[in-house]
Amino acid sequence: MFQEFKTFAMRGRAVDLAVGVIIGAAFTTIVNSLVNDIILPPLGLALGGIDFSNFFVVLKGAADYATLDAARAAGAVTLNYGLFLNAVLKFLIVAFALFLVIRQMNKLTAKPAPPAATPEDIKLLREIRDLLKGRE
Repeated sequence: MFQEFKTFAMRGRAVDLAVGVIIGAAFTTIVNSLVNDIILPPLGLALGGIDFSNFFVVLKGAADYATLDAARAAGAVTLNYGLFLNAVLKFLIVAFALFLVIRQMNKLTAKPAPPAATPEDIKLLREIRDLLKGRE
């Protein structure tokens, strides 16, 4: 059983998957930093400092809380649509950033096109040239 497991674990696909998961976890940290530290601050500034995280509707409790934290501290039941909007916005930014990174990686790893085949008429002219050179 151990030998069978070792064979399974050392297959190229399993090892590639493990490497992909590890790199994916590291890449997630980089992309999250890109979103949180580089993209969202200017976007928040451009939107006039809007913070969606404080958009909520009180379902049960007093209706006039200044922030979501205040409503939670008071024990109010809230529908936090602002946090959902933040999550959707973050997802769209992460998806777009990944699209750009993968697009660039594909350009860098694109294989050059194979050279075009020489047309028959050019081959024939080269043979004639070589035969004429051979007469001299």
